[in-house]
Amino acid sequence: MLTKEQCEVILSRCMQSEADFAELFEEDTTSEGISMLNGDVEEMNRVVRAGIGIRLYKGVQSVYGYTNELDQNTVFALVDDLKSALGTSNQEVTIRLTESVIENHHPIVKDPIEASLEEKVALLKRAYKAAKEADDRIVKVTGSLSSVCQKVQISTSEGKFVKDTRTRVRMPIMAFAQDASSMQSGSDSPGASQGLEFFDQTAPESIGKEAARTALVLLEAKDCPSGKMPVVIDNGFGGVIFHEACGHSLEATSVAKNQSVFTGKLNEKIASDCVTAIDDGTIPGAWGSENIDDEGNPQVKRVLIKDGVLQSYMIDRLNARRMHMESTGSGRRQSYKFEPTSRMSNTYIAPGKDSFEDLFAGIQKGLYAKKMGGGSVNPQTGEFNFAVNEGYMIENGKVTYPVKGASLIGNGKDILMNIDKVSNNLERAQGMCGSASGSIPVDVGQPAIRVSSITVGGTANE
Repeated sequence: MLTKEQCEVILSRCMQSEADFAELFEEDTTSEGISMLNGDVEEMNRVVRAGIGIRLYKGVQSVYGYTNELDQNTVFALVDDLKSALGTSNQEVTIRLTESVIENHHPIVKDPIEASLEEKVALLKRAYKAAKEADDRIVKVTGSLSSVCQKVQISTSEGKFVKDTRTRVRMPIMAFAQDASSMQSGSDSPGASQGLEFFDQTAPESIGKEAARTALVLLEAKDCPSGKMPVVIDNGFGGVIFHEACGHSLEATSVAKNQSVFTGKLNEKIASDCVTAIDDGTIPGAWGSENIDDEGNPQVKRVLIKDGVLQSYMIDRLNARRMHMESTGSGRRQSYKFEPTSRMSNTYIAPGKDSFEDLFAGIQKGLYAKKMGGGSVNPQTGEFNFAVNEGYMIENGKVTYPVKGASLIGNGKDILMNIDKVSNNLERAQGMCGSASGSIPVDVGQPAIRVSSITVGGTANE
């Protein structure tokens, strides 16, 4: 990392231009991955990434550049290129930085990068063994253990100088089950902003068993019927629908450009009364948490929707200028190679007042989406299509047989209005979210919810 004095010199040079703001984002990241197939280590890699991204503003114009060479000549040349895009100036500007010490809400007990390879391989083998021994029909198990330690340093022409260290671990496990007629797969992939101590509370055995359980259920599944029907979406990764179909439409990246269905809807009712939605980057140890965002602002808890009424967008610094609003500390980026923009952190629907059992009451025919998969969404219209990885039919208020090939098709703003029951069993799950500023870790979550009517795509003939 550059010293504070070196950053002051670079920022002073940045401001000898028509820019009204300058920012340096430095990064030193070590990431590691270990992959396993049927109990044998297939690959182990470690990557070190380091560099600096420099951004200049002139009103709502922004120019950005980066380099992985931190010698003075290279950095000065990059600064001069950026200055020329906005207009240079001979004014003498002296920037003085004051370091802010940020409290670390995510302390690490067992550093995953420093831990021995043997210890990490042993964790993976425990998950493999549990999955393989779950049933004779489990014929293949793959898995990986990923670890990352990202150190960042952010300084600005406004005098900000702040540092953060982000450490994360994650263990995706996939199990394959086979019988005489088909092969099915199931997976589980929990993670956290923690060290290897995460696996003291989330045992690798539980990850392997859950992957195997899902694969075995799908061996027994029938084709899913299609049509409009009530759907109960389970907790945890079920929150991916809110994240994709609604969350992205609440990011200033789209709102500021009038490319969101929720542009201009602040303080208006956009969801059912039972819906309160939150984006909270402060949750200790959560996968999507950080002490500061990637613009150097302390992370906060953002209430997006309260009792169905839109309360806030997620806003980064540049879009705050465009919207004439304040930043909400939502600026995030994959690395120094990306200019930040507004992104989610840990986004979830808050617990409601209904019991889990209440969600099924009165449904004559519907779908219980226990595990959601991937999908696609258009943030301008809110239209989405999501796969259901594990689903069951609901008949006369009871969960009956498992189904496969189901998908949920709809519009985010309609779904928000059609949520008529929210349970009290909130859970979060982990994922990677891609957008304009790269791929970043996020939590999605919700308690189990009931949508009164949604189009279910299926493979069975009615």
